[in-house]
Order: sequence, then structure tokens, then C-alpha cells
Amino acid sequence: MSEKKTVNFRTFVKWFWGLILGGVLSICLIFLLASGGALGKLPTFEELENPKNDLATEVISSDGKTIGKYYLKANRTPIQFKDLPDNLVKALVATEDERFYEHSGIDFRGLARAVAKFGKGGGASTITQQLAKNLFTKRASSNKIKRIIQKVKEWVIAVRLERQYTKKEIITMYLNTQDFIFNAVGIRSAARIYFGKEPKDLDLQESAIIVAMLKNPRQFNPNRKISKKKSLNRRNVVFAQMLKNGFITQQEKDSLQKLPLKIKYTPESHSDGLATYFREYLKQFVKNWAKNNPKANGELYDIYKDGLKIYVTIDSRMQKYAQEAMQEHMANLQKYFFEEHKKNKNAPFYDIDRNDIGKIINRAKKNSDRYKRMKAAGKSDKEIEKVFNTKTEMTVFSWKGDKDTLMSPYDSIRYYKHFLRSGLVSIEPQTGHIKAWVGGINNKHFKYDAVKQQKRQVGSTFKPFVYATAINQLKRSPCDKLPNTPYTIPKEKYGMDDDWTPKNAGNKYGGELTLQRALANSVNVITARLIDEVTPVNVARLAKSAGISTEFQANPSIALGAIDLTLLEMTSAYSTFANKGMRVTPMFITQIEDKNGTVLETFVPKTKEVLSEESSYVALNLMEGVTKFGSGARLRSKHIRPKFITGYPYKFENAIAGKTGTTQNQSDGWFMGTVPNLTTGVWTGGEDRSIHFIGLDKGGGASMSLPTWAIFMRKCYADKSLNVSKADFDEPEDLSINVDCRKHEEKKGEKKDEEKVQNADDF
Repeated sequence: MSEKKTVNFRTFVKWFWGLILGGVLSICLIFLLASGGALGKLPTFEELENPKNDLATEVISSDGKTIGKYYLKANRTPIQFKDLPDNLVKALVATEDERFYEHSGIDFRGLARAVAKFGKGGGASTITQQLAKNLFTKRASSNKIKRIIQKVKEWVIAVRLERQYTKKEIITMYLNTQDFIFNAVGIRSAARIYFGKEPKDLDLQESAIIVAMLKNPRQFNPNRKISKKKSLNRRNVVFAQMLKNGFITQQEKDSLQKLPLKIKYTPESHSDGLATYFREYLKQFVKNWAKNNPKANGELYDIYKDGLKIYVTIDSRMQKYAQEAMQEHMANLQKYFFEEHKKNKNAPFYDIDRNDIGKIINRAKKNSDRYKRMKAAGKSDKEIEKVFNTKTEMTVFSWKGDKDTLMSPYDSIRYYKHFLRSGLVSIEPQTGHIKAWVGGINNKHFKYDAVKQQKRQVGSTFKPFVYATAINQLKRSPCDKLPNTPYTIPKEKYGMDDDWTPKNAGNKYGGELTLQRALANSVNVITARLIDEVTPVNVARLAKSAGISTEFQANPSIALGAIDLTLLEMTSAYSTFANKGMRVTPMFITQIEDKNGTVLETFVPKTKEVLSEESSYVALNLMEGVTKFGSGARLRSKHIRPKFITGYPYKFENAIAGKTGTTQNQSDGWFMGTVPNLTTGVWTGGEDRSIHFIGLDKGGGASMSLPTWAIFMRKCYADKSLNVSKADFDEPEDLSINVDCRKHEEKKGEKKDEEKVQNADDF
């Protein structure tokens, strides 16, 4: 070799090693600069130890199910590694980071491959790097220089994360922080939203779909029609990777790839799922609670970010049955309401002229979000009126599902007025625990809560408080008889403007009736006689002591329910009868914990005695008559009834104390029913009192609300795990009031009375 060639070779070697060494030193320098923060702020040790993430607050039912969450941007609820199925972990590692257990944050083999193939052979980001990106770096920049700097920072953070956490912790943190879209942030939300189950219950096919989304949650999403095929193909890639890494056999892989793409989409928005109206009320309660219960550092808890756990009394099974019962009956009842109003030129209104209808529509306009937004934006009345008269594309409610249509805002207001509303609440009398709360037919389209917000006239459902007062004060027996004749209370007696002479429905009078028969058929004149005997003040005192919190005037007309109360008040008060006269304040929340499981507050019920055990038992006995041979007898009857009575016949044979109620012009239909360990109230009616059925056959409480109660209870009884009682009410040992009256007459008269149920006086 010539001297010149030797010199050239040595020069080449020097340059070669110089470049290699320079490259290594440059990389080291870049890492040192990045570690020192020269390329931008890096997380501190404390931030690595406690990464900040907004955590959704969970609402957990009495049977341990998450029934809702509160969040603004991130529906995230972290879980632990032990809650992850093994098949999910294997699918993740096989697809996203084959050498996860071998590297320390950076996969240099994968990096070299990516550089050599200019990224066409697959990316080089490890699970740890992806976690670093999720936790501490912003969205990838389109600027190449900035993207390189960001990548270097991710490498540095990944190495630090590997030093700080175990491999199991890194996998868990990564899955907890991943956004799967459709409000599914984190693996727990993703499992619940896409498959309706907890992560630990995911099978291999479901785990593969989840892992398939990690590459691009939108592009490979199984819930988007446009991306279903891509999702299926990507899922099959996951199976291929699992075979490659020895997690499944060839036979398993071939079988799994033949499976169709299958999900169970269960959205978790604030208007979807279980107990939506209850959750809205609870949200305001917890916000107010937070104002008075700050953290140790003085900051206020944020229900959207601090990951609180709120344990509530709602039973997810009962809540589900209650929502199903309402949907079944109301969807059916609505068909007959539409049918009746086909010939009504003022539909859905009765009893008012067009001028009054205009006032109702205008009031609804001013209460709408659209109007409030336009007013806040400074729009004139003329501009607003034009918008409300202009047709626009909108999605509206129907019992067959939401439908897209072209409609003016004014037309939509009138359209929604056609829908009957309803509410149901169920309480365990012995504990005061609210077990089910259905505030309306659809929370997305009808926000007003018929359980707690709304007050409507209660009609005959108030009569048991009159009878209970007479039993408690005068030892009245269900067998006592009073004349069924017109009765007048002079105005001077209670300071009224006029004499009060209530009428029976159909002006039916004559003879005498036992109190049992009088309440069963809701006879007004006998109720009037009783309230005059005990005085309205004493009736009001007992009702308020039992749970009625609304202030009202104690005049004789309360005997017929001429007062507006909430469904929650009425149901709570009725539960006092079932709890042997002991009032337990309704409870809807038992405990609040922080994200670490530390108990912040435990809630306990308040109790007080309202009635003697004997008086409450006799009152229940009276109300049992309502369901045996009165206006609630169709709970037991096996006769054929009209089609608008959903789910009939019900064929209940157990003890049920109840009362129907119907207000003037059928504006409100009520049914209150209780068994020994569950009291449930149902209200049904139009948004406005002028929206109603024309007659009692469809518009009475026995037709509008009793069926929802019956369907709900039938579902509860079918679920043996709920232990809803079918027993008789406990009879006091020292019962001195006679309740065993007219047995032979009931037997003879039961069939005849059942035929009269439709005409029973229910006012």
C-alpha cells in the first residue's frame, strides 16, 4: 500500500470515528440540555411522582355500580393494574411495544429501524414514551424542528418515568390517560362506553378492539360507521401481533379474526344512562357541600377535576326498572293522547282560548336557551321574533327515537307541549333511602324534574292524611260509618270567603259508607266531614310532621288535595305510614370520599315519631281497601282492560296500601303505593294544566300513573335479589281499633265495585 493511500485511509478512519463520536456526543449533549431544561420545561420529581390529571367524580349506587360521572373535558376514572385483564395487557404489549419489558424507556432497536426505513417500518415510540406524551407534552407540532425537540423531551421523560415507576404502573398509567373519544378517557370509561362492562370483564376480542384504537382512536373507532372496517382490520392486526409474540396459537388467531366486530355502545354523557335527573340534583348538592367543606389547604373541591366518589342510596337495578316502567307505559299512553287530540283544533290544549295559548307559548319562548342566548347577545325583540318564526334543522324527541326535522322554534315549542310528562320516586321507609328517582321521560329533551322541582296539585292522594288524623285523634275505625250526603262547612268557622260544599263525582249520594269504602272510592263529602271533625289545622300539622315541607294554608279544601306539592314530599310522607308512624328524612347520599378513598363526610338519617304504630297500621288498612275494591283495584283485578292500561292484568295478591289522585279536568294523575319496605309515588300530566285528557277513563290517576307503578313493582318482584316485601303489614300487638269489618259484604260487593272503578270519585 502506497504512503498516499495509507494517509487517505487513516484520514477516513479519523473522520469516521470523529463523526460517530461527534454524533454520540451531540446526542449526549442534546439529552443533557433537555434534562437541564434548556429545550423547555420538564416535569419536576414531584410532578413525576404525582402527575396532574383531571379526574371525573363518580356517583356510585348502593349496589356498587357507577351510575354517572361529573366531568368537563375528561371522563377519566383511574383503575389499578389488578383491575386490568391479562389479555388486554398482552394485546397492548404485543401491538404497541414488543420489547416493553426489556428497555428502559427507549427502544433503540426500534429507533434504529425507524431511522433506517424513514419511519415506514413502523414507529419507535414505546409505551413509556406515549405515556410521557399523554402526561407532560403537548400535541405534536407540525414544525419539524419543534417536533424533534418535543421527541427528545419525551425520551428524557420516558427514562425518568422508568426510574420512577414499575412496568405494571406504567402500563396502568398509560391506559388510564389514553383518550378513546366519545367521552371515553381512560380504559375504565372506554370499557364501560364501548362494551358496557368493567375492564376486568373484557374478553380477548374486546381487548383487541381497545388496543386497536390506540393507534388512532378516531380512525380505528368501532362506533363510527365510516371507520368500522378499519377498526376490524386493525383488531385483526392485534391478533396477528399476539400470535407473533407467542400469546395465542395459530388456531386461536384464525378463529378470532373470523369474529364480527361487536360492541355494546353505552354513552356516558350527562343526559344519558341511569338516574339523569337525580344526578343533576345531586351535582348541585355536592357543589354546595364543597363550599362548606374545603380541603386542608383551604382550596375548594372541584367535582369536575378532583375525582371524588359519591356513594348514593339509589339502587341501580331499581333505577333501571323504574326507567323501563315509565318508558313502557308513557310511550303507550302517548299514542292515545295524540289520537284524542287529532280533532282538537287547539291541540294539545283544552279549556283556554287562543290568547291564553299565545301567552303560554310566549312564556316558553322566554324560558328557552335560544331566547336567553339571543338576549344576552343584544338581539332586538324583532330579530328574535324572526328567528323563532324561521324554520331550521333540528333534532327532536319522539318515542321511537330522536328524529331530524325542519321546524321553526315556535313550532318546536308547540310540538313538545304535546308530550305528557311523568315522574317516579321510590323510598325505603325504614331508612329513608331513595332507591329510584325518575324525574321525567327524557332528560336530554325535557330538563324539568318532576320529582323535586315540580309542584302540582295532589288531589285525592292527600285524603289519607285526613283519615290518619281522625284515627290518631279520635280513634276512628275503618268500620265507622258516615252519611254519604251533601255537607257544608260555613265560611265563618274557618275564616273563608264562602261556604264550602264539596261535591261527589257524578253527584252520587245516599245511605252510609264505612270509612274504608269512602276512602277506597274517594268520596268527597265524607272526607269533608272528617276534616271538620279534626280541623284543618290538625290535618296540616300531621302532614307537615310526616314530611310535607311546602307551606300551605290550613283550610278545609286541603281535604281534597287543593294544594301544590312535590312528588318527593308526598312519597316521603306516605313512607311514614309504612314505617309504623316513624318519619325518616329522605336520604340520597351516604358518603363522600376523595380520590384516595379518604372519607370526607358520612351522612345519617334524621327520625321522629309522627303517628302511633296503631294509627299508622289502621291508616294502611284503609289504604289497602283502595287497592282491593276501590280506585286502585285494577292492581289485582284480572278483568280485561283497555289497551292504554299498559301491562295489564297485574294480578298482585300481596298487601298494597295505596291511593289514586286526579285533579280538576284530569290535569294531574297520581298514584301513591306502598308495601312494607318500599313506598313509590308516580305523577303524570301535561307541562301545563290545560294539557290533559278529556275524560277520566284515560286521564285518571288509575290510568295515567298506576300502570307505571305496577310495571315497576312487577319488575322489582321478579328480581329476587332486591328482597322487596310481599308480606302483610305488621299488626301491632295491642291493636284496639277494629279493622276487621264487613268481610262478607266485601266478598259480595267486590265484583260489583270492580266494575265501577272507572267511575270512582277520584277528586
